[in-house]
Amino acid sequence: MTSTSAAAAARGTVYGYPRPGRNRELKKAIEGYWQGRVTAGALRDTAAELRRANWRLLADAGIHEVPTGDFSLYDHVLDTSVMVGAIPARHRAAVEADALDGYFAMARGTQDVAPLEMTKWFDTNYHYLVPELGPDTAFSADTAKQVAELTEALALGLTARPVLIGPVTYLLLAKPAPGVAADFEPLALLDRLLPVYAEALADLRSAGAEWVQLDEPALVQDRTPAELNAAARAYRELGGLTDRPKLLVASYFDRLGEALPVLAKAPVEGLALDFTGAAAANLGDLAAVGGLPGKRLLAGVVNGRNVWINDFEKSLATLGTLLGLADRVDVASSCSLLHVPLDASAERDIDPQIARWLAFARQKTAEIVTLARGLAQGTDLIAAELAANRADLASRAGSVLTHDPAVRARSAAVTDQDARRSHPYPERAAAQHARLGLPLLPTTTIGSFPQTADLRTARAELRTGRIDASAYEERIKAEIRDVLAFQEKAGIDVLVHGEPERNDMVQYFAEQLTGYLATQHGWVQSYGTRYVRPPILAGDISRPEPMTVRWTTYAQSLTDRPVKGMLTGPVTMLAWSFVRDDQPLGETARQVALALRDEVNDLEAAGTSVIQVDEPALRETLPLRGADRAGYLAWATEAFRLTTSGVRPDTQVHTHMCYAEFGDILQAIDDLDADVISLEAARSHMRVADELATAGYPREVGPGVYDIHSPRVPGADEAAALLRKGLEAIPAERLWVNPDCGLKTRGWPEVRASLENLVAAAREVRDGLPATAS
Repeated sequence: MTSTSAAAAARGTVYGYPRPGRNRELKKAIEGYWQGRVTAGALRDTAAELRRANWRLLADAGIHEVPTGDFSLYDHVLDTSVMVGAIPARHRAAVEADALDGYFAMARGTQDVAPLEMTKWFDTNYHYLVPELGPDTAFSADTAKQVAELTEALALGLTARPVLIGPVTYLLLAKPAPGVAADFEPLALLDRLLPVYAEALADLRSAGAEWVQLDEPALVQDRTPAELNAAARAYRELGGLTDRPKLLVASYFDRLGEALPVLAKAPVEGLALDFTGAAAANLGDLAAVGGLPGKRLLAGVVNGRNVWINDFEKSLATLGTLLGLADRVDVASSCSLLHVPLDASAERDIDPQIARWLAFARQKTAEIVTLARGLAQGTDLIAAELAANRADLASRAGSVLTHDPAVRARSAAVTDQDARRSHPYPERAAAQHARLGLPLLPTTTIGSFPQTADLRTARAELRTGRIDASAYEERIKAEIRDVLAFQEKAGIDVLVHGEPERNDMVQYFAEQLTGYLATQHGWVQSYGTRYVRPPILAGDISRPEPMTVRWTTYAQSLTDRPVKGMLTGPVTMLAWSFVRDDQPLGETARQVALALRDEVNDLEAAGTSVIQVDEPALRETLPLRGADRAGYLAWATEAFRLTTSGVRPDTQVHTHMCYAEFGDILQAIDDLDADVISLEAARSHMRVADELATAGYPREVGPGVYDIHSPRVPGADEAAALLRKGLEAIPAERLWVNPDCGLKTRGWPEVRASLENLVAAAREVRDGLPATAS
């Protein structure tokens, strides 16, 4: 096909679409099912209607080929585990008894059975359920979900493309099952898995699929020759099948690099590539391998991970180049639109001059259609859209919001010494122990306590004017008093005020910093039914006034035990926001760090002796390519130290991280120079304690002994067993006892029981320590 005919054939599509519904109907239906208020049938009906609504919206917007199979009741990786029959032994009885309840048991656990481990999906804030595999894993195909959803879309008269996680990525995401040797490589199961994929492809072809998309984002990471050979073998075998649809292999989040020639040569009919951000390098790489003659290319030129409008002229230039490199070029988002909110037009409180810079899923769909029309029919037919786009881009570039000279001058004046504590850790530790007087194995929590319906109601009533600010503050004070009273009675050593005034650990701060925008309806799935509204980092950042000092000081006035000041760190403030794309991330991080440094210093001046600056996103933001990591970690760790290094040696600085692969950043964790770090460890069976010990980490550590993402209440004996396992790696004088993460998503009954068990476990283990340790 010539480039002219390739252009004329261009259509628009997406890899996936947000799942929750305009009013988070899916969340409400699932949680209603868990609570017994919604039947299984009603839940399935709600899910089906949301899928249909998404497909109709896409088709009405001009999307030629809608995705199916991307919709999930909890997680698409878990759906893949079900599709290939990789059900952990401990869950098989529940799945056989009731498929839906068994599915949720794998995701959330039950009182008797632990859930699958959960971790971050590449470098996003989406969490997936980690497949558990071993040498004895026997795969079997169950394509009921995938076939049913394809059938639903076809019944509506739509052209549909099923989307599956590819077999190589699925295995690379997996971990050895409990009891399996730690050095077991799930990729060794590839030859056992491929026949199951072959059966799935045959089922989808029989159901009417012309194309099937196989997502292989793991191939954008650094891969060994053996892993690349496995990918080549997988697609040689799948491509060689006769009973299959056409295959489209998709990658996203970064450049394919050395995996690109492997897939370009594979006997598949198409590739889908990301051409945004760092992945823009795919353009030159594709030309270098001779393009994709005879193949279809899905060109991801609309960023599916951020909320800024597309630069149409830049995208059309990229698309024009790609026309000469493939037989057919279709326009797409860079990845699933799962990672952005649904509709920017729902945001009524954002200044219209700023709103014109924003594109959520619905607007990105329109951008894709516009670009496809311009590619296929010529730019004269989209002249009005091009002119409006140029004006919107110019408006943003020239805005006073995006450029504050005072902020930029302060950032430019930062020196290396500003990001260094005044005393080495051993001296700080001695001063802190003398000031705080804590026992061995001190107990604490990560920060938040349950966000009850009463708290949410109070915030809603304040917004609508049903109560005034003073009445709202009295409710917050009452909640703080209750939270502190419980902690003191339970015997917790270092207290928190519970954060009842905070809607979200990033949004709360973003609403008080200049340069940030908050949304009312910008919900994005983090995991399961947990949705967040990431703020939008639109301009230069500063802190007009203290943000947390008042509530922390009030809480400390109620108790003689130390109360932690609680802040969200600069990297997490970026990672869990939609960040600027018009300046380096390191510069934005430094601006946020300086604003937070002011808050840290004010907390200390108010008498706060323990200050926690959470950085759960430090690992998730790690670049996918090793060559890019040193630069990232340099500015990320500097930003944390810049936030915390202005305090006295006897002020104890904590940080917290959760649900990530910490082994990749152990040196960076050390470079933060925090006095205490708390980390998720319950689901991962205390692995991080061993990793830190092996790396020689010298400071204090709180590996979690209570998995807060499961409704299970761990017994005191279970927490004690995890604590003893932690003591095998970390000496008692440097070990803390805490949950994995904050408690805001849990209910009070389970929190009370779990924390009482946690304290009992700490006392039991403490009492059993040798006299020399105590």
